[in-house]
Amino acid sequence: MKVALMVAEKPSLAASLANILSNNKCHTRKGFNQSCSIHEWSGTFRGESVQFRMTSVCGHVMSLDFIGKYNNWDRVDPVELFSCPTEKKEATPKLKMPAFLAQEAKGCDYLILWLDCDKEGENICFEVMNAVQGSMRRDVYNLDTVYRAKFSAITEKDIKAAMANLVKPNENEAKSVDARQELDLRIGCAFTRFQTRFFQGKYGDLDASLISYGPCQTPTLGFCVQRHDEIQTFTPEAYWIIQAIIRTNDGRDITLDWERVRSFDKEVAVMFLQLIKEHKKAIVVNVVTKEKAKSRPIALNTVELMRVASSGLGLSPHHAMQIAERLYTQGYISYPRTETTQYPENFDLLGTLKMQQNSPEWGTEVREILANGMNKPKKGQDVGDHPPITPMRLASRDDLDGDTWRLYDYICRHFIATLSRDCKYLSTTATFFIGDEKFSCNGHTLLDPGYTGVMHWQALSKNESLPPFEDGEQVTVQEVKLVECHTSPPDYLTESELITLMEKHGIGTDASIPVHIHNICLRNYVTVGSGRRLIPNSLGIVLVHGYQKIDPQLVLPTMRSAVEEQLNLIAHGKADYVAVLQHTVEIFKLKFLYFVKNIEGMDQLFEASFSPLATASKLLSRCGMCRRYMKFIQMKPMRLLCSHCDETYNLPQNGNIRPYKELKCPLDEFELLSWSMGTKGKSYPFCPYCYNHPPFRDMRKGQGCNSCTHPTCPHGLNSNGVCACIECENGVLTLDPSSAPKWKLTCNRCDVIIHLFEDAQKVTVDEATCDCGSQMINVEYKQEKSKLPGEATDMTGCVFCSVELSPLIEKHRAVATVRPRGGASRGRGGRGRGRGGRGKPKPKDKMAQLAAYFV
Repeated sequence: MKVALMVAEKPSLAASLANILSNNKCHTRKGFNQSCSIHEWSGTFRGESVQFRMTSVCGHVMSLDFIGKYNNWDRVDPVELFSCPTEKKEATPKLKMPAFLAQEAKGCDYLILWLDCDKEGENICFEVMNAVQGSMRRDVYNLDTVYRAKFSAITEKDIKAAMANLVKPNENEAKSVDARQELDLRIGCAFTRFQTRFFQGKYGDLDASLISYGPCQTPTLGFCVQRHDEIQTFTPEAYWIIQAIIRTNDGRDITLDWERVRSFDKEVAVMFLQLIKEHKKAIVVNVVTKEKAKSRPIALNTVELMRVASSGLGLSPHHAMQIAERLYTQGYISYPRTETTQYPENFDLLGTLKMQQNSPEWGTEVREILANGMNKPKKGQDVGDHPPITPMRLASRDDLDGDTWRLYDYICRHFIATLSRDCKYLSTTATFFIGDEKFSCNGHTLLDPGYTGVMHWQALSKNESLPPFEDGEQVTVQEVKLVECHTSPPDYLTESELITLMEKHGIGTDASIPVHIHNICLRNYVTVGSGRRLIPNSLGIVLVHGYQKIDPQLVLPTMRSAVEEQLNLIAHGKADYVAVLQHTVEIFKLKFLYFVKNIEGMDQLFEASFSPLATASKLLSRCGMCRRYMKFIQMKPMRLLCSHCDETYNLPQNGNIRPYKELKCPLDEFELLSWSMGTKGKSYPFCPYCYNHPPFRDMRKGQGCNSCTHPTCPHGLNSNGVCACIECENGVLTLDPSSAPKWKLTCNRCDVIIHLFEDAQKVTVDEATCDCGSQMINVEYKQEKSKLPGEATDMTGCVFCSVELSPLIEKHRAVATVRPRGGASRGRGGRGRGRGGRGKPKPKDKMAQLAAYFV
């Protein structure tokens, strides 16, 4: 029997698709990567019996990166990134996705791809095809081997229709994503590396570990800063209005609007006021009553969903789209990434509406529409991607929690509103003369609430009807006064307004817009204020002003908009992938070179906004070269500055840095420091110089004394290493002497921590080796604090094997940790403390016992 492999984009989606296609008769097993499951059942495909095998990926299988040597910030000139080689790497190595897909594809005859139906999904299709090429029985690039399912909702009807109408993967759309990835990588990394290294070494209160540039991110920030500049340069201006209040014959007071609206000249306004004050009556000269309608909304697309989620529900676009994707994979709504605002001709509007008629929230409105007949939806725009966002399944408040329910509630109400009647009302305008000056007032009377019955937040305010004025009627002028007002500046952009600007100028796609907004918040360029308004921070303002000073096109939306147009041409097969890539890279390379040449222009702005390193620091430890105290820069990223040597040293981040007993490194005479994440986190001593300039080949930049292989240093791995880590492959458990009196062993690679011998006076690693291969530990207590058997004050034993010491040992994972940038040493030259060390080899069954001991 032939085998057909099916691949979805997420494990939860694979499970849903398998249940639908197998009619809930599939068998499930776990994949070897423990993240993806495989669902199997028998069926027919292309008129023959086949065994179906459904599994999934977890997003992108591969990611684009520079080859290894170009990832070194210190040794690579950023301009080289515009032309250096790139390679595809596993997006998430721990998932082992290519190997998993290749294994499941063995012996398969067909490949059916159920990836999300957008350009990113199309790109993942080809990543899957490359992963299984060579494992399947037939060539995956054979037209009779690979098929693509196109669907917009996780419903039985849509999924089975997609299975019956399979198409071929679109290589042009996949290439457009490859082009976008490469452009963003080369351009973003070149600018980011250069400006990060240039500015971080000069300013101490620059609170950013990364000063990033992005072809989409930076124009997005530019919109926010432009509005900030408009606010800062705004000058309020006084103006005056004449406010007249009349009393009708039934005793009501009504405020009239002046036809001239306002006057910026006070003397002119006072003159009109004096002319009006002479008259005690207002004469009705015209009454007009018209029936008006407030139009129902068009069908919902992604951009409108993000706008409403931010302005109406208080959800960030990024968070809103995460919720929408979850609702989609659970089958509650249709595919949430679409630019289309027009329902297809064959869309089952009636069936979708009927699903909602039993809802306790809006069921009454739905039944009323079904009884009176649906209104034809307003005509929107069909861009040929996915149908608009609609509910696909009824849910209640008990089925969904908090924000998820609120977003689902809005999607349902919006869909119902598109099939409802327009809101109709009578609008009445009465015009008056007071002397020679014309005034008016307006009122309205609701006739039919229409769609506002379900979208109640758009309902008209209560009836504000006018009295039945008649032409020529005179009413008493109760009061006439001059009111002084001032023009006000615009407010900061809301996320909703920013989304509108990004869509208008072609910055990003419906999928990437929320990511760009999320990034400028994450980079500390803007903060989100009340009403989800985006307020630029000093760093964001200075960056944008700097780009404007050097090359305005770097921050204007026109450049990225032109690039997006070229990428769309690739997707439609109307532009050559290589030509577009080469042309765009060359343009930005020239801009980068000009930017580097003129960086002083931006630096002048930084000088005016941030403090030099020397003035934003405190003294911490001595430099090993000049023996003077170095200054500790506490703002992110934390650094040490030696003003005398004019050198800056990077430090471990996200923890506490303190001097370590004024001890010195035997190699360079720098005073040692201790980095700690607290009593429940990782910690280790380190030398500032060795941390930045590794002294041994098997050390990497960014490692502490617990990875240093100095043969005699009392702070290094050879003196404090105990044994190979029981959980990770290359880690070594080392004693951290700086953790006293809460002593602990920490792995110098992963986040394993072993707490031991609390309140002990002294703990050291002994020369002797246990039969299990671990170094023996010597512990000493003061008499009154001893926790050893028989109140002994000292004892030597193995922390894994000693029955006397085991009650004083506790293993857990670090609460918060920063993964070291380099790999750990294997303990070469040590006393049996790593795999391949000099100690006795550890029996496999013994290590199994050790692992079981700690579970």
